[in-house]
Amino acid sequence: MKILSAKQIYQADQATIKNKPISSIDLMEFAASSCFDWISNYLVNKDQTIHIFCGIGNNGGDGLVIARKLIQANYKVNTLVVNFGRNRSKDFIENYKRLSKIESNILELNSEKDFPLIHNNEIIIDAIFGLGLTRNAEGFVKNLIQYINNSGALIISIDLPSGLFSESKIEDIDSVIQSSEVLTFQNPKLSFFIPENEKYIKNWNLLNIGLDQNFINSLVVKYYTIDKNFIRTIYKNRNKFSHKGTFGHSLIIGGSFGKIGAVVLASKAALKIGSGLVTAYIPKCGYQVVQTAIPEVMVEVDSNDQLEFFNYKSNPSVIGIGIGIGTSEKTSIGFRNFLRNNKLQLVIDADGLNILAKNKDLLDLLPRNTILTPHPKEFERLVGRWNNDYEKLEILKEFSLRYKCIIILKGAYTAIVNQGNIYFNTTGNPGLATAGSGDVLTGIITGLIAQNYTPINASIFGVYLHGRSADIAIDSDQSME
Repeated sequence: MKILSAKQIYQADQATIKNKPISSIDLMEFAASSCFDWISNYLVNKDQTIHIFCGIGNNGGDGLVIARKLIQANYKVNTLVVNFGRNRSKDFIENYKRLSKIESNILELNSEKDFPLIHNNEIIIDAIFGLGLTRNAEGFVKNLIQYINNSGALIISIDLPSGLFSESKIEDIDSVIQSSEVLTFQNPKLSFFIPENEKYIKNWNLLNIGLDQNFINSLVVKYYTIDKNFIRTIYKNRNKFSHKGTFGHSLIIGGSFGKIGAVVLASKAALKIGSGLVTAYIPKCGYQVVQTAIPEVMVEVDSNDQLEFFNYKSNPSVIGIGIGIGTSEKTSIGFRNFLRNNKLQLVIDADGLNILAKNKDLLDLLPRNTILTPHPKEFERLVGRWNNDYEKLEILKEFSLRYKCIIILKGAYTAIVNQGNIYFNTTGNPGLATAGSGDVLTGIITGLIAQNYTPINASIFGVYLHGRSADIAIDSDQSME
């Protein structure tokens, strides 16, 4: 799914109003009704007071519609208009009139003395600022945001947490609502995938409000999310008469004394994902371990305790390399010689990345579409520090363009960077933050490339499946409680 900029979302609104056709007030009604449906399903206790804070723009207009519908459904609602300026939007004014017909007690907030009493067992709906915000909240509105954050109440934000910018860094961290749930419209926002915004967005929910999909499809974007529908366009069905020779040969090069387990995990993952053949190239000290742990895998050996020569004899389709190899001088020299002579597709992880970081001239030896799979610290070793997570995205794109490689930056919402485009994964959970999970991902991606998935599709599909398996594991554990 495409991640749209604020400007593109505004354009999609206008295209929808023109092409459907539908009036802006009716589009607001539909969007806010989608929020009401979600809220009414989420909040089954009608005895809880719901405080709805409405700005004076279209986000506030959404809040007024939600208030009207909740009142009509017999919820206990306290509607508050946050007067941060003089210019109320046209649709806000119309929805204020509609709400006034059924609710005479709409409170106006002009200063701190107007703030309502909020108990920690109550609900707050935040509809103060919307997508178009470009400067920090100030004055009594900033104080209101802090008051809301400190209330202890459950906070539901409409489209974005108020005060959060959709595609740029926050300068004043105390001027942003810290939401429990965000109900966002049509397409996710870039700010949802930024680690430094974690405190503002506990969870977000995507609501389809019927914007013109043909227009959205025509928009050029640089950011995408990976979901099941995306994956369905990538997946290759297996032919009934296919055989192991049809699905390629993965070579996993890795390991050193005490670190053979990484190769076991990667090799097993390459097999499980469907690689027709898998060979492990390891130090001699790991021979018995690999042959015993995964007898399906063929084994070639190097020197006794570490890799030095990288002189494999098999005929692989793709090579996954770097896991557990260490960064000793002999291994680093051997790795350099390997890169000079290699012409095959590569997936490089772990110590392979660390050797690249110590010898940056080696980056120029990488074949086109080499896949690098760093976690943030490994990427920092490659490129140096960044000032904020938005700058990190630009550095990722620049690095990918310069070296014509694919980068998989691991973490929550793992980012897959291919030239100027970034794909954010939507599967996975903190259970993956453990030793060995990266080795498994290396094996999965290597195994997919062996089966003739393109490097970018193997990266996207592999990261999605890796995360999905962790989600299934969590669901299974919870079902046994």
